[in-house]
Amino acid sequence: MIPLRPAPGRPDVPDVPDGGTPPREPLWRDLVGEVLRRERRAQERTLKDVADAARISLPYLSEVERGRKEASSEVLAAAAHALGLGLGDLLSLAHGELTRRTAERCRPAAVPHRPAAVPHRPAAVPHRPAAAPDRTYRGLCLAA
Repeated sequence: MIPLRPAPGRPDVPDVPDGGTPPREPLWRDLVGEVLRRERRAQERTLKDVADAARISLPYLSEVERGRKEASSEVLAAAAHALGLGLGDLLSLAHGELTRRTAERCRPAAVPHRPAAVPHRPAAVPHRPAAAPDRTYRGLCLAA
């Protein structure tokens, strides 16, 4: 087995001050769980109420919200619909959160942070202008 190590001077890997380890990229299940919990709390609904409406067990919904379970698309759709969201809305909100966190990870320390606005319930993924030719695009494309 050959141990892997990062290539020296890679421009796409952010430098980490003090020789520490870079922050871990968030897991999809964590992002989706946080979006579900944030939406549920914004509606002032209980876990029991949403679990009953989605026809999934309360403990399982709790574990999904905490990022402990990789929920199937059927479970995610049921939870989203119980909150008045479509599966596309859930995907878009989770994508916005991932984009925000990834931008924070890659941002140089000297640049002040301004949190990106994440739409509450987007109808579609917002249009983004084309990247300038001299800039590196750090985009994300999810396909099912």
